[in-house]
Amino acid sequence: ASFTISLRTVDNITVMIKLGSRVSPSCQIRVKNVIKSELKIKPGENMTFTFTCSTPEKYFVMEIQKNIDCVSGPCPFGDVHLYPPGLPRLNRTFTWDVKASTKAGLELKFSTPWLRQIEPGEMCPDFVSYNINSCIDMATVNIGTFCRNGSVSRVKLLGGVIMSLHLPWDSSLTTSGFNIANRASIKRLCIIESILTGESSITLMSPNYPLGFPEDELMTWQFVIPSNMRASVFFHNYSLSNCERKEERVEYYLPGSLSNPEVFKLSDSQPANIAGSFNLSLQGCDQDAQNPGILRLLFQVVVQHPQIDENVTHLVDLSKEWNMTVTIHFEGWPRRIPLMSEPICLICKDPRTCDRVLTLASGTIYKISFLCKDLSRLRITAEKGISCVDLRWCQRKIYSLSVPKAITQLPIRLHKFIWKLLAPDPINIEITSPSLKLQQHVPEQRCNTTYSYSIVSATPETELNVGLFCPGGSIEKIQMRNNITISLKTFGKGFLNESNHQDLKMSFVPHIKDECIFTVSPDPKAKVYLQTPNWPYGLPPYVSISWYVIVPRKQVAHLGFSKNRMGITCETGRAYVNIKEETLGAEETVRREDEFLPEPRSMYHDFWVNVSNCKPVDKTQLTLQFWVTFADKQIDLGVILAVVAGAGVLVTIGLTVCCVKKKKKKSQNPMVGVYNANVNTQVPGKQGLFTKGRKNNESHVYAVIDDAVVYGHLLKESNGSVTPEVDVYRPFDGPIGSLPPSPPPFSFRKDIKSSPNTEEPPPLTDTDHDTYTFAHQKSGQLEDNGDTNEKNNGDTNMSLLENKEQDGLVE
Repeated sequence: ASFTISLRTVDNITVMIKLGSRVSPSCQIRVKNVIKSELKIKPGENMTFTFTCSTPEKYFVMEIQKNIDCVSGPCPFGDVHLYPPGLPRLNRTFTWDVKASTKAGLELKFSTPWLRQIEPGEMCPDFVSYNINSCIDMATVNIGTFCRNGSVSRVKLLGGVIMSLHLPWDSSLTTSGFNIANRASIKRLCIIESILTGESSITLMSPNYPLGFPEDELMTWQFVIPSNMRASVFFHNYSLSNCERKEERVEYYLPGSLSNPEVFKLSDSQPANIAGSFNLSLQGCDQDAQNPGILRLLFQVVVQHPQIDENVTHLVDLSKEWNMTVTIHFEGWPRRIPLMSEPICLICKDPRTCDRVLTLASGTIYKISFLCKDLSRLRITAEKGISCVDLRWCQRKIYSLSVPKAITQLPIRLHKFIWKLLAPDPINIEITSPSLKLQQHVPEQRCNTTYSYSIVSATPETELNVGLFCPGGSIEKIQMRNNITISLKTFGKGFLNESNHQDLKMSFVPHIKDECIFTVSPDPKAKVYLQTPNWPYGLPPYVSISWYVIVPRKQVAHLGFSKNRMGITCETGRAYVNIKEETLGAEETVRREDEFLPEPRSMYHDFWVNVSNCKPVDKTQLTLQFWVTFADKQIDLGVILAVVAGAGVLVTIGLTVCCVKKKKKKSQNPMVGVYNANVNTQVPGKQGLFTKGRKNNESHVYAVIDDAVVYGHLLKESNGSVTPEVDVYRPFDGPIGSLPPSPPPFSFRKDIKSSPNTEEPPPLTDTDHDTYTFAHQKSGQLEDNGDTNEKNNGDTNMSLLENKEQDGLVE
């Protein structure tokens, strides 16, 4: 098809057809059998041409430029038309270059649906865009690029303007969508007017964005908003130039303000909750010629209906807190940036200071309010620091790791509370949960509570993820070296109900040898799974971790590992698993990384499990998991029979003793009380049983006095020259202590051997303090009496029961 373009001289229009970004040798322009790659038609010319291909829109673009001189003659104000008609369907750009005096102003008024400013490089959905440039003297300033369907209704400019409309080849648009009007001087670079009739959000940029705003210039944005709506301004991206004179700032004319214009720095929180229309102006400064810098601004204006509870304030009392910050923010902050089109939630610390993110510091009382239809879209993240420099000052102090009520009483869901615990090298940190205890989150034992704790131990060189824990487990205490970060994270809305039962506490303790020590006190009815930190990435090299497991009385623990080998190969050093019961003489079980782990075993006392890592070769990591269960101790049948047999022996001995006593009474053979000076009859540790000293009581006086024949051997030694005193007790005149002698402890008796499977004997009762050692006089053994006394005096390990047994055998 052929095309004919006729241009009148009076229209001052030039048409240029040229190649675009793509080139094809088979697609050219033919004018009177002359092949050309571009074609220029000037005012007053008439040109007929054709294309040598059927799809010229793929290779050619068209530029139509109209020059309008408003300096030397009158301006053709009014609607701007797309002229000339009958143009080929190519991607085309209409440009209107209007020259005007700086003493006058030009106004570009757009028909509905108005315009929306976009960032450089952004494309319009329908590929129809407008570009506005202001011309002052010889300088050109890019006011911005706009798409259709927005809120920008008018742009007022000082001096000339270059207006461009870009249309795709298939666009059906037949009108320019704007008109030009003459206005008085606006005394600033430009004025951009936006009309916001309902709930909406718009983004606007300073001229030349992202390049610099002209030096020492002033521009204004006018926002037309119904008085029953509320507007808020947010600066999302800005930079400042280096000023020699004046100061870069923004000025607001706000409805109802008694101090207009209100001046703000670009770094300040901008006004919010504005009722009705307002103006915002950007003022530049005189820049440093050597290092001017860049002044630029991208901001957002959000218009909302007034909230029902906008006058409801919430008291946040952080006056008694220290080293803590509380941030109220939108969901997903700070990783996710909300879209400009998303409904906005604002947090206000006063009627005009509102933002999407508000940070509150400790030591202050705040009154905050919310401009938000759905508070469930807001979250709270808090952080608190606890440090210790001198262990003498902070060792005895216990810190509560619970969320303050000032946070839990807010109608906002807590997302995370972080405690950063800092301590120098010789000081370590202990975490305890006395009542709830902690459960380690493992695949076989998952946490299903409304919150959990993530514990990380960190140094400048390494970081050890101790694990994920939740309340309701068996871990009473965790001791760790280095600085610790504990993060409480909530799940669902149930945390508010459970927040009153938090019992996590921490304290600073002296140095520990392991990287981490767990104290575990399991429920006897539960099966407990425990695993090494840094799961599943493995323990760092040369790290040692210990678990101390408490075994309840009358229970036996069963310990087993989830795999039979450690699964690593050491490059340097050795990796070990050590198991040892906390009892005297217990054997220690040790396994290296190249050995099988111990088979499941029974533990009758509290025990330790230690895992020490080497430096593994590449692609091997030390990860271990073990389990502990409990069962009641089972009494062996042999033990029961032995106890019954022992009881029978005791009964037999008792009957024998009774028979002996009766026999001796019948024979009137008096008993002799032989004092054994080597025997201590006082029970160890029970000094308060004798209320009187031995000098003041009769504990050393014997109740039975022997007859005269006991002393008969003295007559033999004296050859009958001395007459013995018969039946006369001669008191002891030697030194007497304040406590009576006590018998040897049970553990030192020769005939008593304790079994490792039996419980310890019960402590001696208060009636054991009168235990004495007796011997009976035998007829026919008067001449051996001295030897017998020697033997008894020398053997202090012989009990009363043993002496009676021997007496019975002698008789």
